[in-house]
Amino acid sequence: MTERIPDAVLWCLAVGLLALAVLLVRQRGISARQRRRNEELADGLRTREEELRHLITVRLPALEESAGRSVPGVGLLDNRLAETEFAKCLDGVLARFTEAVENAQARADRSAKAALKSSMRSIQALANEQQVAISEMQDRHDHPDVLRDLLEVDHANAQFGRRAQAIAVLCGSWPGRQRTASGLVEVVRGATSRIRDYRRIRIRGEVDIAVESRAVEPVVLAVAELLDNAARHSQPTTQVEVGVQAVHNGACIVIDDAGVGMDAQASEKASVLLSGRRTVDVTRLEDPPQFGFAVIGVLAHRYGFGVRVDTQSPYGGVRAVVFLPSVLLTRPEDSDGLPTASVAAARGASGPARAPEPAAPAATTAGGLPKRRRRAAQHPATAQRAPDPAEEADTRSAEETARRIGAFARGTLHGRATQAADHEDEGDDRG
Repeated sequence: MTERIPDAVLWCLAVGLLALAVLLVRQRGISARQRRRNEELADGLRTREEELRHLITVRLPALEESAGRSVPGVGLLDNRLAETEFAKCLDGVLARFTEAVENAQARADRSAKAALKSSMRSIQALANEQQVAISEMQDRHDHPDVLRDLLEVDHANAQFGRRAQAIAVLCGSWPGRQRTASGLVEVVRGATSRIRDYRRIRIRGEVDIAVESRAVEPVVLAVAELLDNAARHSQPTTQVEVGVQAVHNGACIVIDDAGVGMDAQASEKASVLLSGRRTVDVTRLEDPPQFGFAVIGVLAHRYGFGVRVDTQSPYGGVRAVVFLPSVLLTRPEDSDGLPTASVAAARGASGPARAPEPAAPAATTAGGLPKRRRRAAQHPATAQRAPDPAEEADTRSAEETARRIGAFARGTLHGRATQAADHEDEGDDRG
């Protein structure tokens, strides 16, 4: 009996040792799985930390720079997080951030446009007052040197007013001037008189077409911006060719320069601005701001004409084409509704016809100075074509033109004095 007890103890010890071995193996497996789980959690935590860092340093700044629009190629750093709750939370953060950026930019744009519009209106008023003062001085003074200087100041004031007018239009204002219907060539000449390098502009073509009253000033401003852009981006020794022609559904103004041209990216950006379909943020027009194409796009979209600059000119520069539909065109008539001299002559009219008032100061003096052209009533048979500024510059000097203006002013004053004296003599005779 006593001999069986050690055997039972041994069996119990064997069973205990076996159970302990099983428990040890199981515990080791559990520990290994736990370590792998901890490693996975630690890796996931590091991945999320890196994703948050990527969100703050890359995705949000890119979204801010793109004005709230999604940026291709800037997404999750680790695609394993896609379709997870963490990724959805990040998308929610991006959506809120985009909304905040858009609202902030809209408020900044509205504030900037309001400030610019108010400032430009004040500047336009001052430019108009200065224009009146210059005109009065031109009427009072007849010295050639003084008149020449006044013409220079007049031209500089015209450029000053155009720039203020363009910025005001971009900020939502209207052109601010109402003119009578004017001939298409006169409109182009009016635009030429508002740029610095007007001596380099050469206008080709004659069309018997006029621009509607409501569209004269917008077209003048748009063409002036295109001419200024063409002159500034080409060599000072080159010319800018402007062709005016009638087409099937309207008329075209074609501007060719010999400048540096535009690459595909610049051409695409210009096409977007010229379409006028997208609201322009004045705070994102580069540094320094480039207002030209943006202003043209606003005017084209508002008044219904088209502008394109996606073609290369024959001189290696840029060709700009302004298309005016028939709805913006009319017959060349003056403000009283009477046909112009050329139209009346073509119809065989026998009465005198008065030429239309030009859309803007267009003619130039011999030295290339802008001047106002006042036309007297002419008979159709004796009506003559106004000399081209380039032809006039080739035949007269600046001093000669100034002397002629001075002589004309002195003769006008003398005639007025003589007329007043005659009236006094008649009054004495009647008394």
